[in-house]
Amino acid sequence: MATPKERYISYQGEPGAFSELACVTFAPGLTPLPCGTFEDAFAAVADGRAERAMLPIENSLAGRVADIHHLLPTAGLHIVAENFLPVEHHVLVKPGVKLEDIKVVRSHPVALGQVRDFLRETGISPEMAGDTAGAARRLAESGHREEGVIASVRAAELYGLEIIRRNVEDADHNTTRFLEMSAEPDDAAPDDGPVVTSFIFEVRNIPAALYKALGGFATNGVNMTKLESYQLKGSFSATMFYADVEGHPQDRPLQLALEELSFFSASLKILGVYKVGRQR
Repeated sequence: MATPKERYISYQGEPGAFSELACVTFAPGLTPLPCGTFEDAFAAVADGRAERAMLPIENSLAGRVADIHHLLPTAGLHIVAENFLPVEHHVLVKPGVKLEDIKVVRSHPVALGQVRDFLRETGISPEMAGDTAGAARRLAESGHREEGVIASVRAAELYGLEIIRRNVEDADHNTTRFLEMSAEPDDAAPDDGPVVTSFIFEVRNIPAALYKALGGFATNGVNMTKLESYQLKGSFSATMFYADVEGHPQDRPLQLALEELSFFSASLKILGVYKVGRQR
């Protein structure tokens, strides 16, 4: 009897990263595939090594993950789901080390920015690392006992570290939104409950183009839940917009709104039509 072929979901980071935790939590049937960069995570799906990618797009404290927005237009992948992962930061140390022994904590810059109250309270110096899980692995491999890391419970378990202070995040609503992406579209049906449509567009270079482009959403009663801009290819005159709206493109109100948007846009690309995440 043939052994079932292992199926993968790519993510950026090392085992123990919050992105890996999102894979384990929301795609338990797929094996997490660590990748060094976001580009590598996209490429793993594009070249068939992974079925899907789990990519963070925004955090309730830190805001958007800028790299993802720049990669979305050219990645050639499709959003098939959104997932919301509560982010819980813990202080990890080598076994036997006490909090008063620590002089420095290392972690990803975003994680350090989310534990400012803890750092102020303890006077511990923060130092930046490439990612939370990588910092945990390097501490486990070192002999340093005056250092700690800010990382997840999963990182502590994987690398044999002890948690000496739990939930040091500044706000208990700290949540990261992840997009699950695949090489082929898997759009939700129009009658499949609440749906989100995500798209990117570039407005035409004419006066009031953005105002006119978005007018159709207001007049047709379509709720736009997110609109973000970013520079296109280093230009200060060309701006790309990423948007999330409620509804399905086959719904008449959204259909009309998108038609009006396309009239005032130089380009428009739908990235995905997917069910609303349970935590939205």
